[in-house]
Amino acid sequence: MADKLLIIDERRSGSLESTLGTSWRLITDGVMGGVSSGTLTLETINQRDCLRMQGEVRLENNGGFVQVALDIGGTAAADASPYHGIVMDVYGNDEAYNLHLRSDDLWLPWQSYRATFQASPRWQTVQLPFAEFSPYKTRRALDTTGLERIGLVAIGRAFTADLCIGRLGLY
Repeated sequence: MADKLLIIDERRSGSLESTLGTSWRLITDGVMGGVSSGTLTLETINQRDCLRMQGEVRLENNGGFVQVALDIGGTAAADASPYHGIVMDVYGNDEAYNLHLRSDDLWLPWQSYRATFQASPRWQTVQLPFAEFSPYKTRRALDTTGLERIGLVAIGRAFTADLCIGRLGLY
């Protein structure tokens, strides 16, 4: 197993570009007719640069999510098999959020592997072992040799989302 941390994003670019060179983007349930709304901004919270996802998750029209996503296929993070899981520094609003992984063996847009975490209103380091990710809309087990995308998601219930990401990596 890896003894080191592989940094995916440290938020030092001053832009939406990650440390790996790919860019973060905002996705809402509007892609499927929902009415949730969100923003993706660069912020400094408690002297720490971060990526901030804010929005209103609404359930009308079969909606219910706001997401920030980062494509990692073809980068050093795509083969995460030497690592135990995902580590991230987050700051939130005392709500539960999901981290979704997509791999190259999933083909439908709603399929993923999901883990939940709580984001308190202080900077904290969260570790999510790959063993804790549950398959969603697939029967395949998570294969960490071909990761394609990481998504931080406010999902599943009507609420105000406010999540800051200061660092993201593989541990």
